[in-house]
Amino acid sequence: MRDLIETLRQFFSRIFLSSSAQENDINRLFLDFTILSAIILFIVAFMVIGGVVRYHAGKKSGEPKQIFGNKPLEIIWTVIPFGIVVTLFFLSLNVMKKINQPVPGGTKPDIIIKAHQWWWDMQYPKLNVLTANELHIPVNKRLLMYIESEDVIHSWWVPALGRKTDAIPGRINTSWIEADSAGVYEGTCSEFCGTEHAWMRIRVIAESQDKFNHWIKEQQQFAYRPTDSLGIAGEKIFQKNTCGSCHAILGTPASAHIGPDLSHLASRETLLSGMLNNNPENLRKWLEDPQKVKRGARMPDFLMTQNEINALVDYLKQLH
Repeated sequence: MRDLIETLRQFFSRIFLSSSAQENDINRLFLDFTILSAIILFIVAFMVIGGVVRYHAGKKSGEPKQIFGNKPLEIIWTVIPFGIVVTLFFLSLNVMKKINQPVPGGTKPDIIIKAHQWWWDMQYPKLNVLTANELHIPVNKRLLMYIESEDVIHSWWVPALGRKTDAIPGRINTSWIEADSAGVYEGTCSEFCGTEHAWMRIRVIAESQDKFNHWIKEQQQFAYRPTDSLGIAGEKIFQKNTCGSCHAILGTPASAHIGPDLSHLASRETLLSGMLNNNPENLRKWLEDPQKVKRGARMPDFLMTQNEINALVDYLKQLH
């Protein structure tokens, strides 16, 4: 019972959580719908309960008076619902106009989001930065996103920052993103996309312009090259096992983009699109048996020895 109460408390405390002008408009519309629905519910419940009490069989008996047609009443119950529907229509239309701001012709995207089963590829084409699953943005800056899919239909959704945007193969959808306060905003794929749909999470990290610039500068650097013997052995194992056929590490021969970019893997807070905390223990579990950790993922099991896994983990955890 205590867990249920806590879950409800968290739900109602977050239901109107907003950190963007776009989400403010959506929440206001939702609140308008909720209030109007509550009023209608109260009126209907009042009339039903009143009818039950007034016409209870114990008070009145026999067949009730039969009424055939009541023009004033029929007009009222037609006009009022029609007025409610028209009001809700124009409220919705106004919010849709606000949150679906057109993109001026020739405008280049600030961010390109590519959805995969089951992770997110995130590019900053103007800044020459590529990362995965954790998106950094500066506070109070409106950014244009191109959203697309590399396989099946997905849907980008970070509730506190705005509306859902579908990621569709062969099509580019656009959306604006802006956060009015610093923080970490959680999101998820909101279109069922396969076995691990539930673990296709999103993290948007909104920070000051200075912190964002510092993060961009770090991401633009070549990946750290290990100097310790275990890390050097791990780098060799990475190349030997053809990990570079799927992953890229900036400054090394690995340059493929089938899987997430690993250039600065250790700087991320999570692994596997938010499924696990990013630490050596979880990284080791993933390398030991990928399908056991995330069933259906396209990461193969290379059947490495424990010593090889230890060396590879040591290498990857140095990729800041």
